[in-house]
Amino acid sequence: MNLFYTPEYAKTGDVIPFYNQKTKRFENYYLKNWNPDAPKDKIVYGWHQIITEDNRIYKETPTNIQGGTGSVIEVDGVYHMFYCTFDQNPPAQWARHAISKDLEHWEDIPEDKFGPDGEIYRMSDWRDPHVFWNEEEKKWWMILAARENAATERNGCVALCVSDDLSHWEYRKPLYASRSNPAANECPDFFKMGDWYYLVFSNYTDGFCTYYRMSRSPKGPWIRPERDTFDGRAFYAAKTGSDGTHRYVYGWNPSRGENGWNFDPEKDFGKDYCTWNWGGSIVVHQLVQHEDGTLGVCPVESVANAFHHSKKTEIRGLSGNWEHRADGTLCSSEDGFAAALGSVIPAQCCIKAKLRYEGTPTRFGLALQVDEAFDFGYYLMFEPQFNRIQYRSGLRMYEQGGQMFPYAVEMERALKLEAGKEYEIALYIQDTIGVLYINNDVAFGFRMYNWKNRHLGFFVSDGTMEVKDAAVLTE
Repeated sequence: MNLFYTPEYAKTGDVIPFYNQKTKRFENYYLKNWNPDAPKDKIVYGWHQIITEDNRIYKETPTNIQGGTGSVIEVDGVYHMFYCTFDQNPPAQWARHAISKDLEHWEDIPEDKFGPDGEIYRMSDWRDPHVFWNEEEKKWWMILAARENAATERNGCVALCVSDDLSHWEYRKPLYASRSNPAANECPDFFKMGDWYYLVFSNYTDGFCTYYRMSRSPKGPWIRPERDTFDGRAFYAAKTGSDGTHRYVYGWNPSRGENGWNFDPEKDFGKDYCTWNWGGSIVVHQLVQHEDGTLGVCPVESVANAFHHSKKTEIRGLSGNWEHRADGTLCSSEDGFAAALGSVIPAQCCIKAKLRYEGTPTRFGLALQVDEAFDFGYYLMFEPQFNRIQYRSGLRMYEQGGQMFPYAVEMERALKLEAGKEYEIALYIQDTIGVLYINNDVAFGFRMYNWKNRHLGFFVSDGTMEVKDAAVLTE
């Protein structure tokens, strides 16, 4: 069973969502990154269409379009695809336009090809065109990943062009330019939900995430919410699509192990310590809009309902005092680290529990794929003093891990933590992929390669933690 779509012999790159009003299903596209060992007779380059009715199970078909990310719209029975292509000698990037009557066979329109103007926008970056109708202005808007001509190299922006006919485009000043990133703001997306407009983009400098901004007007000003991401480092190039009732955000959780950037250590420590690949598996979150307009995410219905058999997990203390009560298990460990083991983790499952802490613990949470030694494995550490969840893999517990990773944090996700508050967690696991949801509002994805077929664990350090309703769900 697939929770998160991974194509055979390949990795999923950027998803281009498109909801077909005629068929009432998502007929999305994505960029396919073939594995180096893929059989040559299987390889078909270019965009691939992936049709889904539940955002979990997909039917895939190649197209004849070769290029980068873009968008698809339907106007008067004709489908319009906007995408991008890249020249090498000399380097150049172009917005492109193709049309179709059936979403499968596309005809490129060469005369509609255009690049940056060289005045407002630097010639180096011009990709990922996203086109939509601006009702207020009564014009088509195209936003793109670009870099503006600015005073410093922190010039990544979301470019804006407008059109009356989808063929001729007028350059305008950037829709969003924060002067933060020395790289283009990739895969821009724009939508309205309720009374708010939202701008979505991804960037890999000064952070590596998909971000969003919000405004009462399509022209801004754009507000940066306190938590301005949908997920963590392992969720990139995300764009959104809506069926008219719910809106979903589609990103990719990257795989590891190919050393495409030549950053891997000379010694083989396993895939956990290899660099991220470009592309991996599709992860879809459903958007949740709060009263103040900020956004959270929860699992899509098909993932949330994928497992039907629930088995309560044991909690067996290894260190510290674990007290079993009728309504849960309590551990008070004011003088250091306390650990407990639970059930063996299946290859595909959902782990659920409710956690609450008291006092000022340095950290508490879940351990994954651990054994009696409680060392190697993976740790989801709730850290109240930092208001975050930190993900840490086992090698970091040892001297060699400290030498290999001089920085302190492996992966993190902002989360305001309050003593006495209950945190309901649901962790969905598909082989190496883990996606954690907290209170059906905050997501945190990661990968686990080196350790498997071992135990779930619980821990708390320098404080008190209560665990309720801990269970492992399977098919």
